[in-house]
Amino acid sequence: MNDQLNKLLDIVKKNQPNADCELIIKAYNFAKEAHKDQKRVSGLPYIMHPLSVATIVASMKMDTESIIAAMLHDVVEDTDFSIEDVKALFGESVALLVDGLTKLDKISFQTKEEAEMDNIRKMFLAMAKDIRVIVIKFADRLHNLSTLISMPEEKQREKARETLSIFAPIAHRLGMYRIKWELEDMSLKYLDPVAFHEISEGIAQKRNEREEFISHIKHELKQKLDDANIKCQIDGRAKHFYSIYRKMFTQNKTLDQIYDLFAVRVITENVSDCYTALGIAHELYTPMPGRFKDYIAMPKPNMYQSLHTTVIGHNGTPVEIQIRTKEMHEIAENGIAAHWKYKGIKEGEKDFEAKLSWIRQLLEIQNDSDNEEEFLRALKIDLFTDQVFVFTPKGDVMSFPVGATPVDFAFTIHSAIGYKMQGARVNGKIVPLDYQLQNSDIVEVITSSSVHGPSRDWLKFVKTSQARGKINQWFKKENREENIIKGKEILEKEVKRLGVEGADLLTDEYLISLFKRYGYSSVDDLYCSVGYGSIPINKIIARLKEEHRKTTEKKETTLTIENISSVVSPSSLKGKSSDGVVVSGIDNCLIRYSKCCNPVPGDRIIGYITRGRGVSVHRQDCVNIVNAYTIPEEKARLIEVSWATSKETSFNASLKIETTDRPNMLFDIAGVFSETKTPIKTINARSKENVGFFDVTVEINDIEQLEKIITKLRNVKDVIDVSRSHL
Repeated sequence: MNDQLNKLLDIVKKNQPNADCELIIKAYNFAKEAHKDQKRVSGLPYIMHPLSVATIVASMKMDTESIIAAMLHDVVEDTDFSIEDVKALFGESVALLVDGLTKLDKISFQTKEEAEMDNIRKMFLAMAKDIRVIVIKFADRLHNLSTLISMPEEKQREKARETLSIFAPIAHRLGMYRIKWELEDMSLKYLDPVAFHEISEGIAQKRNEREEFISHIKHELKQKLDDANIKCQIDGRAKHFYSIYRKMFTQNKTLDQIYDLFAVRVITENVSDCYTALGIAHELYTPMPGRFKDYIAMPKPNMYQSLHTTVIGHNGTPVEIQIRTKEMHEIAENGIAAHWKYKGIKEGEKDFEAKLSWIRQLLEIQNDSDNEEEFLRALKIDLFTDQVFVFTPKGDVMSFPVGATPVDFAFTIHSAIGYKMQGARVNGKIVPLDYQLQNSDIVEVITSSSVHGPSRDWLKFVKTSQARGKINQWFKKENREENIIKGKEILEKEVKRLGVEGADLLTDEYLISLFKRYGYSSVDDLYCSVGYGSIPINKIIARLKEEHRKTTEKKETTLTIENISSVVSPSSLKGKSSDGVVVSGIDNCLIRYSKCCNPVPGDRIIGYITRGRGVSVHRQDCVNIVNAYTIPEEKARLIEVSWATSKETSFNASLKIETTDRPNMLFDIAGVFSETKTPIKTINARSKENVGFFDVTVEINDIEQLEKIITKLRNVKDVIDVSRSHL
């Protein structure tokens, strides 16, 4: 344990020669005494956790107060000591940091609702009056992830998912990329251990090749830069596992198919040398079109600055080259935490001070803990462009998505307020109900007993799901008959507006299919939902068109079974015995499972006698079988088949999954297959207009297993539809 403390002190002395190490030792002894009877789940003394967190904070080059607060971050929460005890021993600043960390520990992250998760991110930051609280919290999370092996598997996945949903995005917004990468890679280890080890082993196997490749690039670059009198430091690395993982799954590639696995970083003395180094790199290697970014001239909102270019290295291997100054590198690695390294900069270094001005605004606000309005206004700078913070007349803070209105505000307070809403005042002035709320607005709702419910027009401009849901709920309960009539009229009107005859789309066949698809018990329920706005009319029309298209294709297709199976005469049927399928009247023949419909045990199936390749097994509802029945010579080749009782054989089944396009959707889908221990053969992901599409082929034993998987997938948040693939 003393070794760990010595390691901490060595880091502190290296980064802060004038640091008060005696005070850090005092904090260690205090924490050790406070936690003396406590153990971690792993069985280790509890003090090892705060000591490790403090070491991580020190390695981030944070100030002494942050290191001490990290050492004491669990004292108030888990022992008999109070925040007053901390203040008396270590001062008010440390006490405020510990108090902030204690409050953050009380936030519940146990939610799978993405909308709530986003609110938690904002609450996480809004509660932290001092940005250092968040930095320490990152260190706490990093160490907890490193010790998750002692936890149950479900707890591991829960913490890893939480990290990807909340902590990593905040680290990204604060420019703390090194922390972000560590959080993501460690989370991946628990969320998809198979993929993690595949990537880890794949990278390790090519270590010598990679080091030789990077070494060659570094040597050539260094030689040319030395010739140009450019002082610099060059290093190289493989890209982070999580970024490789995302490429593998979103681009449906194996590790061997991803070529830009390498990155080289050039650290120069000044900005001018950065651009000179860029020119030299482009002289040495061919740059890839569209892969150059100048973040020096146009920094990212979180202060990140660097030149990025991807070039073609030896043997045609792409390599990314990042070029930046030492100060830029410090900010690129530690983001907002870099402030403390440069806290005592000299007067002559005002350029760098200006780049940190927005951080200083946040830090100055911490001195006035009552100044919530100014704090929230400062937070909106580059951090929360997708969120606005407003005040109630009593001074309570509420957050909303950009574009939210007073109606959203009213329903967030209480549905009864929304139902009686007559108008709104913002900053003391009457505003329209579709007014878009701005940061720091003070919002007051005007109600009246003469108002008997919301307006349907409100659905056109409300932004929150809560407001939309409450409005829809009111219309659903109050006006069912009216909504049925209105919904039918809306549907018929929209069909005619599109120039399509109503009779073509609004048939009983299509409507019955549609209401079953959405889980309604009747067509009237479907009309009612359209009438009160629960389902967007464009979504209904799209589904009706899809049903119409499928029927039309079945009628017009000229495909025959021969397009899928090469054929020979039935008399030549010989080969291995049936594998999971019994063919009527034939004891020993070659069986093939058609790829057009991928039948699995439990499906109603039929055989087709091919010419030379045995019997091709199809689902009875396969479009090609439907066509075969209409052609006499094809119909004659159909033969009765049935499933054998054995379930030892596995089968491929293809699924189409349609979702809302959101972060971590891939993890949630992959989690279902992991939970059900279902091997994934292939997965292809793409998105269009905020909708995600996943084509997945899995290995299963029977239809019962497949149906369970489909049910679980449909229960995943933001999954719109799951269906089996057809040709």
